Amino acid sequence: MASRAGTAQSSAKARTVLVTLASGQFLMALDSSVMNVSIATVAEDVGTTVTGIQGAITAYTLVMAMFMIPGGKVGALIGRKRAFMIGCCIYGAGSFTTAIAPSLPVLLLGWSFLEGVGAALILPAIVALVASNFAVERRPTAYGLVMAAGAVAIAVGPLIGGIATTYFSWRWVFAGEVLVVLAILVLARRIADAPPGERRSIDYTGAVLSAIGLGLFVYGVLRSDEWGWFKPKPDAPAWFGVSLTVWLMLAGLLLTWVFLRWEARVVEKGRDPLIDPAMLGNRQLSGGLTMFFFQYLVQMGVFFVVPLYLSVALGLSALQTGARLLPLSVSLLAAATLIPRFLPDVSPRRVVRLGIFALLAGAVVLMAALDLDAGAEVVTLPLLLIGLGMGALASQLGSVTVSAVPQAQSAEVGGVQNAVTNLGASIGTALAGSVMIAALATSFLNGIEQNPAVPDSVTSQATVKLQSGAPFLSDAQLRTALDEAGTSAAVSEAALDANAEARLDGLRAALAILALAAIVALFFVNRIPSAQPRSPEA
Repeated sequence: MASRAGTAQSSAKARTVLVTLASGQFLMALDSSVMNVSIATVAEDVGTTVTGIQGAITAYTLVMAMFMIPGGKVGALIGRKRAFMIGCCIYGAGSFTTAIAPSLPVLLLGWSFLEGVGAALILPAIVALVASNFAVERRPTAYGLVMAAGAVAIAVGPLIGGIATTYFSWRWVFAGEVLVVLAILVLARRIADAPPGERRSIDYTGAVLSAIGLGLFVYGVLRSDEWGWFKPKPDAPAWFGVSLTVWLMLAGLLLTWVFLRWEARVVEKGRDPLIDPAMLGNRQLSGGLTMFFFQYLVQMGVFFVVPLYLSVALGLSALQTGARLLPLSVSLLAAATLIPRFLPDVSPRRVVRLGIFALLAGAVVLMAALDLDAGAEVVTLPLLLIGLGMGALASQLGSVTVSAVPQAQSAEVGGVQNAVTNLGASIGTALAGSVMIAALATSFLNGIEQNPAVPDSVTSQATVKLQSGAPFLSDAQLRTALDEAGTSAAVSEAALDANAEARLDGLRAALAILALAAIVALFFVNRIPSAQPRSPEA
């Protein structure tokens, strides 16, 4: 009887720990998508422009990317649980500041900086705390649920933001985050900390090099849509005729190389590195990190493309768009939880391979289903497939990466892992957006050039204006612009028809590049172990 009661108590504690860590992951991911449907409202409320709010969202991603690796090391020095709770306090302070922000500078302080720094402490700590609170055989389920919580947050973020903005205020989202943080801090008392290692000083030179290197690379990627990937867009900054995007990415890669060389030198001198470069030579760890990169590249590309189709091409509201994304959340959660539960000894390599195939199938099916006469229902099956793929990957990859190294290095692995996912997410969104806009512009110009109702003078003007990139416009937005320009009815109809077809061509092109990324990922699946990993002794 006592044994049964102890087991029930242990199970209840495990569920509490899992809910706490999953809630932290959910909050960190929520800010990446929750305000995308409310940018104009937020801009008006704090007295700035849409560009200013987009810059705040970009800065949040940038701060996370810069401090993720140092954040993982801080957890190893002061304790993972303490780092998690301190991160929650900083994040909660940022959410409160954002909720009451009267201006853009205050919004940047709360949303972009404080929440970004908090996330850089929380996310690596979550990876380590799962490892220290769950036995090896239970980790795939635990990591699956935690990773799924982040993906679900990105999927339901537009729905939450749409409801709050439509019926209440966008500020209530961040006020709600403060309450969730308080609940997490209360529940976190039941989390068991990871065994403390030898307390040594942090490598500040390495921290600066990693922060600047990753920061420059991610910033370059995030600005690629505005500046151009290689050929600079009109009035965009350039150096020697090449877009500043290229130079920032090259500088970031160079500094990252210098960082790794510095860390190797630190190890040779017997000092404590920020990360041990030898760790990255671990086949299992590098395989897991590579899969994380491609998962987030495809995942964030899909979360960029599908809402655009639903909200702009079909004209659905934020609430309707969020509701249409729910099938992905359902299948994702099902795969992330049921695969480890019912197939505990399944080959991680097989699950990851099938997950990549599901992502590929979802992208291809959606690409084929997009049509001028198609409705919102065409996204249901593709999203179910994509959700299954994401859930399958989530159920295995966290356990694969952490089990590749001694438990004492789990926080460092968490920092590197989340830095890699940030890179994948940034590149996925930027790549999908750039390909979509380029294909849209080309298709639109071809459409009006082949239409005899459009005069050559209008075609020439359109060619000049589209050199800086074509906007992704709904029919209503384009009709308003054409009316203000005073175009004839024949030209307006031709432009509307060309725009409708061009939108779909752009979306198909973006999905094609995501499908290509999934195929490339298949070449690296063999780096995933074929048997369920077991943690080496610390």
